Amino acid sequence: MSEHLNDIRKAALGDAAAIGTVHVAAWRSAYPGLLPDQYLANLSTSRQAAFYERAIRLGAGVQVATSVGRIIGFSTARRTPGNVLGDGEIETLYVLDDFRDHGFGRRLLRASASYLAELGCSSLFAWMLSGNQAGFFYEHLGGKRVANSFTRVGGRDIPQTAFAWNPISLLLG
Repeated sequence: MSEHLNDIRKAALGDAAAIGTVHVAAWRSAYPGLLPDQYLANLSTSRQAAFYERAIRLGAGVQVATSVGRIIGFSTARRTPGNVLGDGEIETLYVLDDFRDHGFGRRLLRASASYLAELGCSSLFAWMLSGNQAGFFYEHLGGKRVANSFTRVGGRDIPQTAFAWNPISLLLG
C-alpha cells in the first residue's frame, strides 16, 4: 500500500531522525527572542533523535505528519493521572514553517487527543511558552487558558501558559 500524500500516523522507530530534525528546526524558528540564542544554536538533531527513538521504543504517544512521504511535523502525548489541568498532556506539537496553515497542526492535535482518549483520558492540556505566537491556534481549537507558570530552559526561567480541553471530546469532533 502506498503512503498517502498527506498523512498523520503513529511514529515508527525509523522516524526518530526526521522527528529530531523537525524538533530542532521548529525550535530555532519559533523561539528566537524567547530562548537564549546560544541554547538554540546548540540544539542537536542527533540528541533529539535519540530522545525520540527511546520514546517510540517505549511505546510513547508519538504521532507524525507526513507530506509526500517526508515527516514535516509531530506531536507527543502522555497520560497525567492526578494532574489538576487534565488527565493527559500534549507535550509537543511542531510543524515545519513551510507546512503551517495547512491543517497538519490541527490533525496532529486531534490524533494525540484520540490517543489519550483511547488511554481513558477525559481531558487534556498543553503548555506553551507564553511569547509563542501559537496561542491563537490552541484557542481556535477550543483550548481555554487555565494556568501560568515558568519552565527552566537554557538556564532561564521562561513564562508558559497552559491550555486545556475539558472534555477531551472538544478535540475529537
